[in-house]
Amino acid sequence: TDPPTVAGERESLEAWLDYHRRTLLWKCAGLDAEQLRSRPVATSTLSLLGLVRHMTMVERWWFQLNACGRKLELPLWSRDGEPDFDDVDSADAETDFAAYDREVDAARSAVADLPLDHVFRTRRGADMDLRWVYVHMIEEYARHNGHADLLRELIDGSTGD
Repeated sequence: TDPPTVAGERESLEAWLDYHRRTLLWKCAGLDAEQLRSRPVATSTLSLLGLVRHMTMVERWWFQLNACGRKLELPLWSRDGEPDFDDVDSADAETDFAAYDREVDAARSAVADLPLDHVFRTRRGADMDLRWVYVHMIEEYARHNGHADLLRELIDGSTGD
């Protein structure tokens, strides 16, 4: 479903973010665990499952840990606090997708009652507003969905929007 072409600011930001969340899942749909873990670009360790894990962590990082200041464990899948796209060889895809769904639901819930003008100090010491987080998350998903397009095409030839 495409985002609305006429909407208020919050509705538009949420719709575009959800659009990109769904796009990532769509790029993974119909593949088995081995395909999701595969790294079809010879010069890269990037996989579709690695992207899902990364975005799971990014959802938690921006919405819960930063915007809401929740004291949650990080990392979900990381090394030294940095995202780890690589460690998927023994990953359970079903478990990882369930974790992604939980984090997206938790992210939505965490900021549902916060205004876009809500200002917070990040864990790295910068002041930001929630609006910035939405714009950044849309950009983050758009960039990684481009990676997912390429990976999916190399895995089984599927292409699409």
